[in-house]
Amino acid sequence: MKKFIICAICALCGFTTANAQGKFGHVNSQEVIQAMPEFAKARTDIENLTKQYEADLKSMQDELQKKAEAFDKEQATLPENIKQRRQQELQDMYAKIQQSYQDNQQALAKEQQDRMQAITAKVIEAIKAVGQAGNYVYIMDMGSGIPYISTTLSTDVTADVKKKLGL
Repeated sequence: MKKFIICAICALCGFTTANAQGKFGHVNSQEVIQAMPEFAKARTDIENLTKQYEADLKSMQDELQKKAEAFDKEQATLPENIKQRRQQELQDMYAKIQQSYQDNQQALAKEQQDRMQAITAKVIEAIKAVGQAGNYVYIMDMGSGIPYISTTLSTDVTADVKKKLGL
């Protein structure tokens, strides 16, 4: 009788453990993100913003160069106080160009981060929805630096996530 109870408990534990094993999935979020129209638009917008910033800086640099060349030509004939004032103006223009470059780089980085954050949030929501609909215990991202994911023991849900996003 004792053996029967122990066998029944072991069988019950084995059945519970077998049912507790859930499905595992994996997704390539980079593939999903790159397929999204929002990503293509964000990339185009960032490229256009970069070109605009580069054009503005080029204009400022051209103006500085013209003023520097004009100053070089006439500095020998200028009084000392005007010469110093023009040198200060050139230094101020150079500092302004450097500051504009730094500001532009920060603005580009922030814009890119904001755009990617919105896109990533949308992908995460789609992964969660696929996980809930498919009763997955865990869905790992192939692009997140995980050293190994068994593609035979795990289901690739990349296509399901793309479908959920309408891609």
